[in-house]
Amino acid sequence: MIHPAAIVDPSARLGASVRVGPWTIIGPDVEIGDGTVIESHVVIKGPTRIGRDNHIFQFSTIGEDTPDLKYKGEPTRLVIGDRNVIREGVTLHRGTVQDRSETTIGDDNLLMAYVHVGHDSVIGNHCILVNNASVAGHVHVGDWAILGGYTLVHQFCHIGPHAFSGAGTFITKDVPAYMMVTGNPAEARNINVEGLRRRGFSAEAISTLRRAYKIIYRQGLTLDAALAALQELAADEPAVGPLIESLQTSTRGIAR
Repeated sequence: MIHPAAIVDPSARLGASVRVGPWTIIGPDVEIGDGTVIESHVVIKGPTRIGRDNHIFQFSTIGEDTPDLKYKGEPTRLVIGDRNVIREGVTLHRGTVQDRSETTIGDDNLLMAYVHVGHDSVIGNHCILVNNASVAGHVHVGDWAILGGYTLVHQFCHIGPHAFSGAGTFITKDVPAYMMVTGNPAEARNINVEGLRRRGFSAEAISTLRRAYKIIYRQGLTLDAALAALQELAADEPAVGPLIESLQTSTRGIAR
């Protein structure tokens, strides 16, 4: 299953049925789980751990050193979960010892062509990063989030679960859960209604989240006052909980 034109370090550990295409280079301290497919012209450097049933397309660079100037060659890691699709030209960098020492990609994500994920960032599960979306270092992207094409995310930003960014959005502050943002700089436009419908949220839950959006963005309340009002909504609708958590844990302020 390894093409004779591929170069695989003898210390790399490849699981059952792993396929490696021609002119791919897999270095030392790399582990690849069962059923993963690596196409041609991919470079994978360690320490990197890749789970099961992933598909990595040509010209991607996986586990490269970060260009962060404070990185001095320490043995940091990249960890990728299961069933991810990593399309052409994607770049995923390892972490730095000044933060997590690890960049993490969860399960069931789609990273489209030329996506970049910087050092120490965390991509959750079921996320979609559309062509040329770029995530700087120290960024956290919650489950089911979608970053539209050419979205840029400033370092240390947090993107809440089920959030959505339009094409060409520049995110410099935290994006609360469920929010749809667009623009440069990013501004919140509404709840990601269509995404929530597709994922099985009830009409009642979506209606309550729309009320939550208006409390945060349309009533001129302070964040503390908005949180108090959201707590009342959460008593009857659990879906409000992740929104409250993303507001409470924000360190950069939220996209307005």
